Amino acid sequence: MLAKQWLNNARDIMSKIEETQLENISKAAEVMADSIARGRWVHTFGCGHATIPIEEMYPRIGGFVGFHPMIELPLTFFTRITGEMGVHQFVFLERVEGYGIEIMKGYNFDPHDTMWVFSHSGINNVNIDVALEAKRKGMKVIAFGSAAEAKGKQTRHSSGKTIFDIADIVVDTCAPIGDASVPLKNHQDKIGPVSTMAFITCVWMTVTTVAEMLAERGVKLYIHPSHNVPGDTTARQRLEDALAEYKLRIAGV
Repeated sequence: MLAKQWLNNARDIMSKIEETQLENISKAAEVMADSIARGRWVHTFGCGHATIPIEEMYPRIGGFVGFHPMIELPLTFFTRITGEMGVHQFVFLERVEGYGIEIMKGYNFDPHDTMWVFSHSGINNVNIDVALEAKRKGMKVIAFGSAAEAKGKQTRHSSGKTIFDIADIVVDTCAPIGDASVPLKNHQDKIGPVSTMAFITCVWMTVTTVAEMLAERGVKLYIHPSHNVPGDTTARQRLEDALAEYKLRIAGV
């Protein structure tokens, strides 16, 4: 049954992440915790399906203020498929060197910020532009992606570097470089991609570790509560408090 085959593949990847990546996740979390404790940001960036972990972590129930999503609409999850903002344009744009530099011009950064980049293969130009610019501005760069599987792949960037070469800390998502994991009878291409599941696993392992570190330091977290729990009369106010804190940080206060 292919459903169970995909499920087993997903479980194997999650187990491999647990077995091999806990140390790097802890290192990444400590850098992020330092930024958030200073009242600064962990900026999050990715292209295509690698924006899904960004949207997953903040804003959402159980997420907290300190993570700043940088999602460039033409590079995000494309639901129109063809026509305006379709797949053809996306594949072209994520390979355009210099585009990431222009994206970075739209934001204010501080050397105490952290740049968290998601890239499955690590070879496309926009992600590399963003990482290089972040380093130039004095930020620590953390990359999540299929680092071991991507080793030896040729970068598309003139720097000659992949995202994994640039990053200060790399967390390997342990997903296969081809992403799809289940072979299908009478077809060349596999089905059942696993990179998103791997990204999300690594995200929540990291974010919960950041929260643990900050709580142990006595830092107050502005957590987004569930507003669907019967009897919780203060949930709305706690959400308003979190959004107010976000506004203060965006304003640079």
